[in-house]
Amino acid sequence: MYKITKKQNLSKGIDRYYIEAPLVAKKAKAGQFVIIRINEEGERIPLTIAGCDRKDGTISLVSMGAGKTTAVLSELKEGDSILDVAGPLGNPTEIENFGKVVCVGGGVGIAPILPIAEELKKAGSYTISIIGAKSKDMLILKDEMKSVSDELHVCTDDGSEGFHGFVSGLLDQYLKENILKGASKNSKNNITNIARVIAIGPVLMMASVAKTTRPYNLDTIVSLNSIMVDGTGMCGACRVEVGGKTKFVCVDGPEFDGHKVDFDLLITRQNMYRSEEKKSLNLYKEKCKCITDKKDISK
Repeated sequence: MYKITKKQNLSKGIDRYYIEAPLVAKKAKAGQFVIIRINEEGERIPLTIAGCDRKDGTISLVSMGAGKTTAVLSELKEGDSILDVAGPLGNPTEIENFGKVVCVGGGVGIAPILPIAEELKKAGSYTISIIGAKSKDMLILKDEMKSVSDELHVCTDDGSEGFHGFVSGLLDQYLKENILKGASKNSKNNITNIARVIAIGPVLMMASVAKTTRPYNLDTIVSLNSIMVDGTGMCGACRVEVGGKTKFVCVDGPEFDGHKVDFDLLITRQNMYRSEEKKSLNLYKEKCKCITDKKDISK
């Protein structure tokens, strides 16, 4: 059992959990994930590690209560325990001094981009972070991202804070204003040149970021952990086509070259499970409603 030592609400429906998992915390690196199972009847779901404290032996995970399992997770409190936390899994993010790097996080994707930006900055990279959400009240970890970034740029879909629009739109504007400044584009040491873009968020967001960077021929890395199930390469549910070859996100990724990912195929595969996920969530809500109604009647 893995105890939840602290639970923090980040915004409506989004919570951060600090979980006692000393062996995971000891080995975890930025970009890796864990597979959790809340109880014996629960399904396995992947969550990217949003931070770890090796001294305290804890890891932090961020989750939005969008499906049945994450809804069950959202009901847990400090002091409660999770049955299984398996990891760290997946290949870690490549960390080195790249020069100038842009880290893009959308929605809950801000959580896993946080440790990546932090490690890149520690390695000496000049780190520009672009984060976005639907609205100001849905924006998470802004202060934490600011503390690990040389530049922080914020956007919201409704314009309630920062740039009015999507992260890809803000990225496009930033590239147009900055990438052609200064010396030769091939000079990695020139601070005006961007060596790499890393994006984590909804699949459509990552596809849009990859489309935005393609004309600039910028290395673009995306994390596809949202389509994983088993997390060990046995179930095959996370198959994705990268550069014309079939890859498994859990063992070959979760990060891939965004310009080589077949996003159309990826989106089609992801939508295959929508009806089942919706049905499962509705059944869970109905069960909770019945339990609540019975309690009210007994009073």
